[in-house]
Amino acid sequence: MLSRLSPYWLWLLLSLPALGMATALFGEDARAFHRLLHPTGGFSARFMIVSMLATPLMLLTKGAVWARWLRKNRRYFGVAAFLYAALHTYVYLVDKGSLDRVLAQATHFDMATGWLAMLLFIPLAATSMDYAVRKLGTWWKPVQRLTYAAAALTLLHWASLHGWKDWPPALVHFSPLAVLTLYRLWWLYLRPRPMAAA
Repeated sequence: MLSRLSPYWLWLLLSLPALGMATALFGEDARAFHRLLHPTGGFSARFMIVSMLATPLMLLTKGAVWARWLRKNRRYFGVAAFLYAALHTYVYLVDKGSLDRVLAQATHFDMATGWLAMLLFIPLAATSMDYAVRKLGTWWKPVQRLTYAAAALTLLHWASLHGWKDWPPALVHFSPLAVLTLYRLWWLYLRPRPMAAA
C-alpha cells in the first residue's frame, strides 16, 4: 500500500500541519502568530529526523517494506523540514519586528545555532533535486552529510532556547536518531563479518 502512495498525497500529508497554522499565519492575532514559533520549528526538526532515520531503519529491519518506502521518499521529508524551517524563520523575523532586535540576538548561543542550522539547510534543500544529484556526481553525498551538522545545531538551538530548560523534549525527539546513527556506524565499521574462505 505504501508503495502506491502518490508523492502528491505525501505532500498533502506533510503540509497538514502548515494548513492548520494558516489561520494564525494570516490572521490579525499577534499572540497567535507568536505561538507559531514553536510548532514550525518542531515540525522542521521532526521531519528532518524522519528523513535521517531512513537508512539506519533499513539496516535494522533488514529492508522491511515500510523502511524501503521511507528511504525512497526521504527526500520529501527533508524538503518539508527545510520549508518548515523557512516558515519558522519567517515567523521569528516578523515577530521580532525590527532588524536591530534580530541582530542583537543573533550572537546569543540559542539564536546563533539556529541561524547556522538554517544556513546549512539551504544547500541541502538546493541539492535535493535529481538535477543537482547528476551535476554534483560524487560530491553529492559529502554535501548531504551536512545534514548531521544541521541536526546537531538544531538540537542545540532547541535545547538552549530557554536557558537549557527545553533539553528534555529536545532529547526525546533526537534520541532515536542518535541511537540509530550509532547503530548504523556499528553496522558499517564494527560489526563482525564472516571470515573470507582461504
